[in-house]
Amino acid sequence: METTAPDSTAGARVVAAIDLGANSLRMAIAEAFPDGRIEILERLHRAVRLGQDTFRRGRLGAGAMRAAVGVLREYRRMLDLYQVERIRAVATSAVREASNADNFINRVFMATGLNLEIIATSEESRLTVSAVCRAVGDSLGINRGQTLIVDVGGGSTLLTFLGNGEIETSVSLRLGSIRLQEVLLTSEEPPERSADLLRSHIATVIGSVQSSLPFGGLQSFLAVGGDARFASREVGQPTDSADLVLVERADLDKLIRRCERHTPEDLSKHYGLPYAEAETVVPALLVYQHLLRLTGIQQMIVSRVSMRDGLLLELAQRVTGREDQALTEGVIHSALAIAEKYRVNLAHAKNVAELSVRLFDDLEQDHGLGPRYRLLLHVAGLLHEVGSFVSSQAHHKHSYYLIAHSEIFGLNRAEIELVAHIARYHRRSPPKPSHAEYMALPRESRIAVNKLAAILRVADALVRGPGHPLEQLRFEHGDDELFVYVPSLPEFMLEQRALAVKGDMFEEVYGMRLRLEEG
Repeated sequence: METTAPDSTAGARVVAAIDLGANSLRMAIAEAFPDGRIEILERLHRAVRLGQDTFRRGRLGAGAMRAAVGVLREYRRMLDLYQVERIRAVATSAVREASNADNFINRVFMATGLNLEIIATSEESRLTVSAVCRAVGDSLGINRGQTLIVDVGGGSTLLTFLGNGEIETSVSLRLGSIRLQEVLLTSEEPPERSADLLRSHIATVIGSVQSSLPFGGLQSFLAVGGDARFASREVGQPTDSADLVLVERADLDKLIRRCERHTPEDLSKHYGLPYAEAETVVPALLVYQHLLRLTGIQQMIVSRVSMRDGLLLELAQRVTGREDQALTEGVIHSALAIAEKYRVNLAHAKNVAELSVRLFDDLEQDHGLGPRYRLLLHVAGLLHEVGSFVSSQAHHKHSYYLIAHSEIFGLNRAEIELVAHIARYHRRSPPKPSHAEYMALPRESRIAVNKLAAILRVADALVRGPGHPLEQLRFEHGDDELFVYVPSLPEFMLEQRALAVKGDMFEEVYGMRLRLEEG
């Protein structure tokens, strides 16, 4: 009897990532499969100099904005053609630093319906590292020892220091290839004079931060970005990984000496590059060269992936329901580092976080929230008392402020804001219409805050009890009650009262009375 093989494409979801950089607009459309595979359907790239006016005058130019909106209209038609169901459009330094960024974002939305998101440098680092780790695995020992990942873009150079595959430090330097040209006006200089000016400025900027960054003891230097890929095409050597190419430092030096003698027009003709890319080659390669010499490493590993691949990977995980365990662990690790910084009682924080997620899982049918919200609740549990570092008085309000102004690896700004609100409402008053920051949240986010803060309040009340082991706590559902069973203790009445005080919000949100029982 003939059998039919299962269709490996069943359940595929179409996602897209759009990246507005300083020099170009790029889009990738891909299919995400339930088994974790991602197959690229289209990669599009259009040169638009968004960074030119931003880096020179602090504002996006009218012509560049018109051109960008026109390209995004074309991208929108392509998205509709492929029936893309999840899109993430992000902008980096050129839009991030522009004083008229809000006007541009509004124009993009009105013209295309795309919600353009300005992301922080920490988010760029996270997405890039996620893509690199997924693509190369443990090739060449990148996930062991100390690694520096360098991404020279049009507006900035992003340095990410990894220790055993985890981000330890990330910093953005104002050394983008377009920014350098606009700041130094090198396009008006002869090629070799331009290279000398660039070298001097690069050395000054990197020298100002060199002592504060862990350049010593690095084992690997990994480069991402279009200009690094150009170097790998010209002088690179293949590796066992299709996504990695080795470039010897001596070969990079020779390539730069050849390129710095020529104008962008000459480079475009000689190497077959679009003019916009030929303009950025020398400034970018000089940044890579300086950093490579600073580390003392003899070869540069060039990865073919980019931040957009990280965006696609994250979108694929969201639509297929596959959580990246390494990313989750990175988020928790970052939250614990913040808790330690603000001298939180870690034993209490971990217990509250653990009990919160247990309650979340037990109430899954009642709250209807997905796994991402479970992670946000976990983080809020770890950080709910950071405000005590400022003052024990009204520390929940201080917790909101400190969390909202922190960088938490793996979470975007909207998610960090949600964590801040969940922690803020772990005690005292529940959300009110008079709370301006809370009311500024979208309705969906306000509902999530209510559901998660109600759980956090209960967990905090139970952990503040007389110290019974968490595994001895049990939860059972009644018709309109949630029974919490605890061991028989002399302080039972006090704990019952504490839970009653903090359980008001839970009853209001979930429509269930909390009942503390011995047993």
